[in-house]
Amino acid sequence: MPKRSRKPLPSDPNQRAHSIVDQATADDARDSQPTPPPGATYTPPAETVKPEKNAAAVALGKLGGAKGGPARAKALSKKRRTEIASAAAKARWKRNAD
Repeated sequence: MPKRSRKPLPSDPNQRAHSIVDQATADDARDSQPTPPPGATYTPPAETVKPEKNAAAVALGKLGGAKGGPARAKALSKKRRTEIASAAAKARWKRNAD
């Protein structure tokens, strides 16, 4: 059976008590919304409903994205593309080294 991962409680009694109270009074998303009665349908609050996307804007975005990369590659020389790629690789390695 796999072990459950959890943070160990602090050894200091005051910190331990504070940690226990924090866990007991945590503001959890499950506790903040009342449970609907059986048979009721759930409708999410208005602020959580995502607005519909404009189909024309979606099509235009896809069109630009499909053209953008190849057009940029065609406009740049091989040497410049190599410089950009090596700078990006250096940045990735530098970020992972920290």
